[in-house]
Amino acid sequence: MKKVLVLFAHPRIDRSETNSVLAKAAASVQGVKVIDLYREYPTFEIDVAVEQQRLLDHDIVVFQHPLYWYSTPAILKEWQDLVLEYKFAYGAEGDKLKGKVLFNAVTCGARRETYSPTGAYTRELIELLAPFQETARLCQMEYLPPFALFGSGHAIDEGELEPHVKNYITLLSALVEDQFDYAKARDALTLSEDLQSLLLSGTTPSSQAKG
Repeated sequence: MKKVLVLFAHPRIDRSETNSVLAKAAASVQGVKVIDLYREYPTFEIDVAVEQQRLLDHDIVVFQHPLYWYSTPAILKEWQDLVLEYKFAYGAEGDKLKGKVLFNAVTCGARRETYSPTGAYTRELIELLAPFQETARLCQMEYLPPFALFGSGHAIDEGELEPHVKNYITLLSALVEDQFDYAKARDALTLSEDLQSLLLSGTTPSSQAKG
């Protein structure tokens, strides 16, 4: 069994229609710990020792957040700047995160076609998230493609949120149960498209639900 840490960052959770639902779903999966960074650190005074211990205690780290200006909300950047210290996360002696897994679980306001060579942003989402991939590489972690909800502002009206939530639970359950095809995932553009093909065997998300 793997342990998954979800670092959730949304500055206006009271106005969130999708991320709040996804965070609640993630918290329902056995083996998954969800930390609401804005609730934990409302003044941005991040406890580095606590956060580093959380990283040590988990095998897989998920940055869950809305995509703001092609990146994360401010507190998650602050978290990276403070927690991923030299001699802890990187450097000659900084191998504490070696072999762990990292990926972004994001909600995107723009629709899927926008994130393509022929779309308005001219790049795939995974290309825009390259700084996270390089962060993982420096920390000797494995970076996976993002788990993305495109067109999040229309997701409820268009019936896209519920199946996406179910897929999130399925993905997290597969990661916890170590029933995930990492080799195949490395070639994917996202984890959310054709998720079933990335599962090694039939996962049972219902059996992973808490309480």
